[in-house]
Amino acid sequence: MTESHRHAVEVEGVVLQVHDDGSPGQPCVVLAHSIMTNATMWTPQLRYLRALGYRVLRPESRGHGGSGTGHGELTIDRLAADIVQTLDQLNIERVHYVGLSLGGMVGFSLGQWHAARLESLVICDARADSPPAFAQPWNDRIDQARTQGMASLVQPTLERWFGARLERVDREMLAQLRESMANTSLDGFVSTARALQDFDYTHGLTGMPQHTTLIVGEHDGVLPLAMADLAQRMPQCKLELIPGAGHLPNVEHPASFNEALRRALDGS
Repeated sequence: MTESHRHAVEVEGVVLQVHDDGSPGQPCVVLAHSIMTNATMWTPQLRYLRALGYRVLRPESRGHGGSGTGHGELTIDRLAADIVQTLDQLNIERVHYVGLSLGGMVGFSLGQWHAARLESLVICDARADSPPAFAQPWNDRIDQARTQGMASLVQPTLERWFGARLERVDREMLAQLRESMANTSLDGFVSTARALQDFDYTHGLTGMPQHTTLIVGEHDGVLPLAMADLAQRMPQCKLELIPGAGHLPNVEHPASFNEALRRALDGS
C-alpha cells in the first residue's frame, strides 16, 4: 500500500496532522485513536477498509503524533470540534466515525452535537462519563509523566490494556505502540488526561444517532458491563463483544474486530 497523504490542517492556530488514504469519491471512514497513541494504532484496519472501497482518514489528536497541542484547557467537545473543522477544510460532508477509548469518548460528543455529519457511529472501549474511579488515576499518571517522562508510562499502560496477553500481541504493532506512546508530548498527554477527567454525555444518550454500534473487548475491565448498559439506553444501538480481547481489540484480534466493524458500517 502506498504512503498515506498527510494533511496539515490548521484549527484555531493549532496544526493537526491527518493521514488520508483514498479518493474524494469514496465513502469516508474516520478512525480516531486512543490517548498516548497515533494514527499507526489503526494499521490493522487500514488495508481492510481500503479493500472494501472506503476512503480512510486517521486524524491525530492534539499533542499526539504529528499534531500540535495548542494552549488553554482542552475538552472532549473541543476534540470533537477539531474533527468537524477538519472535515470542513477537507470538504467532506458526512463520514462513518470510528473512535476507540479517547476517540470513542469524542464519538459521544459528535453523536450528541454533530450527528448531521455522521453516516454511522462506532464507539469502541469507551465510557460516556468520567466518574471518580475513572478520573482519579489520571492524577498519578500525570505526576509520573511529569517527574519520570512519558517513557515511564509505556509498560504499565500496555499491561493495563493487554494484561497477561501482552506477549501474544503482534511484535510489529507492539513496537509501533511503544514508539507512539513514548513520543506523545508531555503537554499533549496532560491536557488530554485532564479532559478525560471531566466529561459526561449520559444525559444525552437517548438522542444519539440510530446507526450507532458499540464494540468492546471481552476482558476490558468494567467496560463490557458499562457499555452493555449504555447500549440499552441508546435507540437501536448494537453491541459487539470481541472475545479474548482487552482495551485495544482492533490490535489484539484484528480479524474479529474488522468483521464487527464491517457489520457496523454496512448496518447489518
